[in-house]
Amino acid sequence: MNIKIIDSPLIKRDITYLRDKETREYQFRLALRRIAYCLAIEISNTFPLVEREVESPLEITTGYKLKQQIVLVPVLRAGLSLVNSFIEMIPDAKVGHIGLQRDEKTLEPIDYYYKAPKNLNISKVIILDPMLATGGSAVAAAQFLKNRGAIDIIMACLIAAPEGVKRMNIEHPEIPIYTAQLDRELNANGFILPGLGDAGDRTFGTL
Repeated sequence: MNIKIIDSPLIKRDITYLRDKETREYQFRLALRRIAYCLAIEISNTFPLVEREVESPLEITTGYKLKQQIVLVPVLRAGLSLVNSFIEMIPDAKVGHIGLQRDEKTLEPIDYYYKAPKNLNISKVIILDPMLATGGSAVAAAQFLKNRGAIDIIMACLIAAPEGVKRMNIEHPEIPIYTAQLDRELNANGFILPGLGDAGDRTFGTL
């Protein structure tokens, strides 16, 4: 499988906070934010650099800058919860948005909004969505971006289900998936088990 699971004691601790139904909204947001920092750092290892000259207070030396423009594309609405951490780590990143709503009968995504920066073909594009469940939204988001020129795409999520990973690997095998946790399975309603419930609702207090 084309998946990278970030293994860290701190992430394991924070995933536990996210799973706990007694975790309050502000605690949930803080734990999610910390995990998102870890995801951003791990994904940044794939960023190519170019050298540039920089003058320190003492001498001229060699420094570095990112070679590619980074474009963050959160899948609305839950994906917004990951944006701030990534922006803090990559302050010059641009941000697009994809609005996808799951049909509760078919479990397939229905699109209602799309807006992204230009020049996706020369950018590294990171899809942000806390949960990779059935894979429907991730597959659709990736295809939207490809249709608009994106070539270099990464998927970032907090928790993934094997079913979603498999579907992404089949339909977009070249897109690496970075996640903090690979869970057991989906239930009959397409929710991840053991999971953490609806990430958007728990983040924004709309339970």
